[in-house]
Amino acid sequence: MAIVTGGANGIGKACARRLSADGLKVVIADRDEAAGHALAEELGADRERALFVDCNVADRLSVANLMAETRSAFGRLDVLVNNAGIVAKGTILDLSEEDFDKVMSVNLRGSFLVARAAARQMCEQVDADSERTEDARRRYAIINMSSINAVVAIPDQLAYCATKGALNQMTKSMALALAPRGIRVNAVGPGSVNTDVLKSVLDNRAAMDRVMSRTPLGRIADPDEIAAVVAFLASGDSSYITGECIYADGGRLALNYVVDPD
Repeated sequence: MAIVTGGANGIGKACARRLSADGLKVVIADRDEAAGHALAEELGADRERALFVDCNVADRLSVANLMAETRSAFGRLDVLVNNAGIVAKGTILDLSEEDFDKVMSVNLRGSFLVARAAARQMCEQVDADSERTEDARRRYAIINMSSINAVVAIPDQLAYCATKGALNQMTKSMALALAPRGIRVNAVGPGSVNTDVLKSVLDNRAAMDRVMSRTPLGRIADPDEIAAVVAFLASGDSSYITGECIYADGGRLALNYVVDPD
């Protein structure tokens, strides 16, 4: 049973679909009610295979409601995909305090609140079931959605870059704390992905050329490709992996120069 925050659209939607296809029941947590309910119906809400919950991850009470709804519907939680996130344009010279706080609130505070609630629920289940650590690590996984911008930066995305760098460190700290219980914590760091966030780039040939010049594989990713990495980290196949960030970036972080897009 999995929760996907920010699960109604983009990468989150692809993750929800993939985990559902892999046999997990899915809770889609998002603020977009129309898209969230539609996806839940698609994934089998009528067969008690999926549920949409309106959740503001930055609000503690909303997160508590998310966990209560999840327990009421499915009785347990095995996988969390901590995907909810926002962006706000601004450099150190012009980023407003309001926008900085907003991004921090959703991307970092929200990730912390949901992860804490999920980890506590998972620990309760491990104790209640008297699960051996080696069995638990094949079942329980928390996957935080990071970014290559945890490592490389964009001048006018100061807040976003800061939250993703912090999220990587939070992933490591969580992994160390939860390892004795058999709960694995990892992150995925996408590069450029075909979502609405990248729409302004997709519609601009010059901007796309710049993206391709630093992407050795020569294309942007499909959300399903990021979901495949998430599915691996959620599965028992990754039972000896914790505290890591897997960068699905088309080779960008390995590149020390730009390439000719032609």
